Amino acid sequence: MEELGRDAISRTLRDAKELFVLFSACTRQPYVNCDPETFDDEIWMYESEAAAREAAKALLEEKIPVGVARVDQASRLLFFTSLYTMGVNAITLTAGEKKGRIQLADFVKRKEPAGEEKKAWVENPQLHLTALYYMQELRKNAKPEITPRLMELQEEMNADFARGRFIAALPQEGKGIPLVKMKNGDVFLPLFTDALEYQKFNREKKFRAVAVETAKLPQLLPPEAKGVVINPLGVNLALTLHRAAPQRQQQKPLTVEQQVEAAMREAELAMQQSQTEGGDAPQAQ
Repeated sequence: MEELGRDAISRTLRDAKELFVLFSACTRQPYVNCDPETFDDEIWMYESEAAAREAAKALLEEKIPVGVARVDQASRLLFFTSLYTMGVNAITLTAGEKKGRIQLADFVKRKEPAGEEKKAWVENPQLHLTALYYMQELRKNAKPEITPRLMELQEEMNADFARGRFIAALPQEGKGIPLVKMKNGDVFLPLFTDALEYQKFNREKKFRAVAVETAKLPQLLPPEAKGVVINPLGVNLALTLHRAAPQRQQQKPLTVEQQVEAAMREAELAMQQSQTEGGDAPQAQ
């Protein structure tokens, strides 16, 4: 297939009336591929729907469940910007008989946060990316098997999760901590890697966002929650957490909501102090 130049890729991604992307049925996110030669973490896009469906069919024959989604012009900028939060660094485009790759940073420039915005900024692109690869591999088979590759990805996720800072959702007022019920009946506290994932969950503006570090998460869990679920409307990764030991001396019993509020305030204060002092985020215990 003939090589598609960078200028032609940029022009097509920007101006084409229609663009199509392969979506993973395992993650409800664009299908991510690690190129074996360049090690780019890329997504695959197509100018033609027919070409996209042919590519999807080829992957399905390899037992990789994917679908095809249209990316219209109105949502295109948001779509490309969201790739940063997923850890994707490249786009491979097929247009007619030509094909080429462009680095995301060469096509979409991103404004870096500064000042107060930087203090409140929450993103975990490396964890998000590793979770995408993990779920693509784990869920592609009806009966998942723990392979050496999955174990390697799991170790990477654990390391990224331990040093992460996430967005949790609390009610705007009153009670009603949101929980997600899984198919087996277990409930988990929803947690979000970035603002875009949080916005999917909070479309009706029922909740307020609070940043919290991993080390504080066990203190936030309501008694009925088994752990946290990362990006429930995306990669939907459930993680079991060890619950924090209860305090032995306590004058008055606190409600779950009061405990969560207190832990959130403590987490926010610790985060502010860390930013002021230039320290590293505390590690999960």
